[in-house]
Amino acid sequence: MLDVTVWLTSPFVLMFIAVITGLLFGRIKFGRFNFGTSGALFTGIAISWFVVSYVRNIPKGTSGYDAGQKMMNAGVISNELFNLFLILFVCAVGLLAAKDMNVVLKKYGAKFIALGILITFGGAVATYGMTLLSKDSNPYEVAGVYTGSMTSSPGLAAAIEAAKDHATNKMENFNMLDSQEQVKIAKDLGISKKEIQGGNIELTEEQKSQFIINAEGGIGAGHAIAYPFGVIIVILFVNFVPTIFKIDIEKERENYRKEMEVARQSANIKEIKPVKFDLVAFVFTCFIGYTVGSINVPMGPLGNFSLGATGGVLIVALLFGYIGKFGPFTFRMDDQILGVIRELGLAFFLAIVGLKYGYVVVDSFAHSGAYLALIGIVVGLVAVIIGFIVGYYILKLNWLMLSGAICGGMTSTPGLGAAIDAAKGDEPAAGYGATYPFALLGMVIFSIILHQLPM
Repeated sequence: MLDVTVWLTSPFVLMFIAVITGLLFGRIKFGRFNFGTSGALFTGIAISWFVVSYVRNIPKGTSGYDAGQKMMNAGVISNELFNLFLILFVCAVGLLAAKDMNVVLKKYGAKFIALGILITFGGAVATYGMTLLSKDSNPYEVAGVYTGSMTSSPGLAAAIEAAKDHATNKMENFNMLDSQEQVKIAKDLGISKKEIQGGNIELTEEQKSQFIINAEGGIGAGHAIAYPFGVIIVILFVNFVPTIFKIDIEKERENYRKEMEVARQSANIKEIKPVKFDLVAFVFTCFIGYTVGSINVPMGPLGNFSLGATGGVLIVALLFGYIGKFGPFTFRMDDQILGVIRELGLAFFLAIVGLKYGYVVVDSFAHSGAYLALIGIVVGLVAVIIGFIVGYYILKLNWLMLSGAICGGMTSTPGLGAAIDAAKGDEPAAGYGATYPFALLGMVIFSIILHQLPM
């Protein structure tokens, strides 16, 4: 007999349902537009809301309670599955885009560096500006919103570390803070109005520890609320901008190919015959990329910097794909096969994003997270608009590369998938790969700076 709750809360059932319904939804035409593979994100959000609501109403001690709690403790879908499909997608994208990478960097490298820093800087300025509109906002939650709206896991790690140091410093110097800030901290810790009105607020060691824990938790809460909105904004942006600004995708593609062909000839690049598929080389690329992404580089007062799974796998795939072949490995593979892996990885990755964060998205509009969601939306919009204006009108970048560069500047892997879908080609991946590392660095720096500003 089938236990419905155990079946429904299985991560595989949830992923399969989200992908199937998402791809079907993605085929629906809204005028000339459809969501394509990105549809899995939206059905994942809807399914997450339904299944989390269902699980939260299962009484303790009844059939299915343990299965429901197991799902909730895993964050609906485990991070291991999240990372697996992310790695498959990014590796396929990197190998597909690699043949043009050297040419792209030589021709446009400085422009991508500028975009990576400008987009993250614009998001940081928008975040700080929004905090000035509300004196009651929690500065740690707002800093988390910045990393979430920019969909940056390394930025999240840097923000948590900076929040811990910042909160620790506040507790060590609590008596030196102005009375208004002391009162705000006391309220956040649940100290009664009577004690606060009595003046001379003294915090116990336990309360000080709790404040530091709350600061770290605030970063995570803000990140979780803003992350899905950051993803959705980038996906909608790369899909609708060509329509709004009447950008001819095919003309952009033709210009891009001409530019790359001329540049390849002048660079005298050696052509390497691709194989159908080299499974060992593909897995080797994932392994080395994941290892590179796990390396922490000490940066003094800025803490540690790492590329993470996305950055490590992408850069290694671009490097190996450019080299083409060494030893027993061939990294130039059939575009159609890599395209299938890319599509498979992206569909499951987007479905998992929706499933992990869907309940938070819907719930944030009904409760106190609505203001944080609004900040996330504003920050995401400001960042992509800055990227578009600077990239298209000032730096004169081809839209196909620019759409990828904007996703790279937002460190948005789901956005890259949407950009590839919208372009009906892999050209955006080159812009993404060139911009991503500099955007990561910018995220880390600006996440730390935000904690040093008065909020």
